Amino acid sequence: MGPADQAWANALRRAHFPPKRNVLDAHITLFHHLPGAYEAEAMARVKALVAEFAAPDARLSEVMNLGRGVAYRIHSPALLTIRDLMAEGLHGLLTAQDQGQPRLHITVQNKVEPAVAKALLQQLAAEFASRRLEITGLELHRYMGGPWEPIGRWRFRGRQHL
Repeated sequence: MGPADQAWANALRRAHFPPKRNVLDAHITLFHHLPGAYEAEAMARVKALVAEFAAPDARLSEVMNLGRGVAYRIHSPALLTIRDLMAEGLHGLLTAQDQGQPRLHITVQNKVEPAVAKALLQQLAAEFASRRLEITGLELHRYMGGPWEPIGRWRFRGRQHL
């Protein structure tokens, strides 16, 4: 995300995410698990995509109920297309969870009691207004049994708009 959107989303996570579980900055998950043995291939795919495509248009479209948490849904057909292009290059390597299209979102709260989540959902929904969300690039992280280690971050710099 762009710096202003990243700061906004991180502040919401700090305020509402259980502190012991808040081990990552706010993010938009495109894939849950890419095989570590193919890390170089995943990096090559990401680098090619950000070189070809301009930053995708995106909007916060609504507040989502996660049952035990709350998120902001993101509407971005262009980001989903970029994700699909990455998935095509990793055909046969994706888990069942990553074979379908994700529901793009930014998680604000998770792993709380349903009543706590419902109260935050009502609060955020009451003040929600759809707005543009800046997407600046793609990142890869390596799961380290609890914490996540950044592999790299690449900014969109291509000319092609989706």
